[in-house]
Amino acid sequence: MLSALDGYLIVVAALVVYAVVLLLLHRRGLLGPDRALSLLGPALMMKTRLGLSLLDRAGRFRRAWSRLSDLGILLAGVAMALVVGVLLLDSVVVLSVPASAAPQPSEALGIPGINPIIPLGYGVAALVVGIVLHELMHGVIARSQGIKVRSVGVLWFVIPVGAFVEPDEEEMSSAPRRKRARVAAAGVLANFALTVVFFLLLAALVSSSVAPNANGVGVAEVLPGFPASNVSLAAGDIITSVNGTPTPTYAALTDALALTHPNETVMLDYYDTATGRSVATPVTLTDAASYTHVPADASRGFLGFSATLLTPEQLKGVLVNPWVVGGGAVTGAILWIVLPLASLEPVQGTSMGFFHLTGPLAALGTGGFWLLANLLFWLAWMNVLLGLSNALPLIPLDGGLLFRDFASWVGAKLHRTWTPERAEKFGGSAAWASSGLVLFLLVWQFVGPRL
Repeated sequence: MLSALDGYLIVVAALVVYAVVLLLLHRRGLLGPDRALSLLGPALMMKTRLGLSLLDRAGRFRRAWSRLSDLGILLAGVAMALVVGVLLLDSVVVLSVPASAAPQPSEALGIPGINPIIPLGYGVAALVVGIVLHELMHGVIARSQGIKVRSVGVLWFVIPVGAFVEPDEEEMSSAPRRKRARVAAAGVLANFALTVVFFLLLAALVSSSVAPNANGVGVAEVLPGFPASNVSLAAGDIITSVNGTPTPTYAALTDALALTHPNETVMLDYYDTATGRSVATPVTLTDAASYTHVPADASRGFLGFSATLLTPEQLKGVLVNPWVVGGGAVTGAILWIVLPLASLEPVQGTSMGFFHLTGPLAALGTGGFWLLANLLFWLAWMNVLLGLSNALPLIPLDGGLLFRDFASWVGAKLHRTWTPERAEKFGGSAAWASSGLVLFLLVWQFVGPRL
């Protein structure tokens, strides 16, 4: 098995080889803005004109694409306001966050393998799909607005990281603001549309094929040395009742244990994942203060386990219909987004034991089914991330281009005597100012608590 040091050495070696390849291409005259190979920052663009005719054919439905991309402008504007609002709120909240609880810089990057909550395999697959379709939508909308696309291609940074569409810069610059805005918002529209598609596919898959093994509270961990470890209770089991009181939710379990006392023997009912059967066993509780070290807890009975954030029933509900399970659309959406933070997505290991499969897709087997379901979740999740990130008013993101044109339009409306060039200059200055603000707010989340 590779050690962490081996992993870092492999990454460094890959970067060195990549840099050497770029240097050789440059020396041979194969790398440049007018060549099939060029650089976008440190990334290698491999350009081709293959596929341009497909963009032309897809973009010929001009009226339909124009209406759809107008919706994209609205969605991008809403997403921009939402994300900036959250960043502004966070800038105040971080002042009360201790340095020990401050987020790590790796958490700011939505890059699989670097961000600790994004799994490498699912994350890379979802990121590539999201970026490729994001860029293709830019190309389709550009052609629908009569703007030439010079090339399409693959973007490399050591490995393929996505695709790109290269519109004609002169035609983009001379196009009316509304058309430019449609092209800029196209990628955000594509990502949000893909989120809906993959979410619906996942919901249909889970609703028709997944059934919790029992209605109760999922066990995430059994604490060694406490009563729960003295019986066969293990991670992946489901507690269904205490002393005959059903525990379909964590609140119900907490209420049932609140009626108990230290050294009291209670009857614990749970579903044993290892044997696939329900178990009823007596267990003698200890006092909660032995774990919490809070004197007031000395009179409360304590079992000694940690529960999952959501019960198996709730987890299935969030994957299928989050706005109902979560008690509202906003709460449900938040629960769906934070599943990776709660170690409930991808569904694997312990959490797979909470369910059994039904219907025709059970033929895939547990591993095959959850591989497909997890992939659909991350395809939806990463497209949400891409859509929201690209909506930021940050140059050169789509949101930065939209904000620039919006600021130009506002400036021209407020100052009727301005020339088009003066309005464009104002828009550019406003976009760079918003970029500076966004960068400050992003960095502040990590720096603020540590000051």
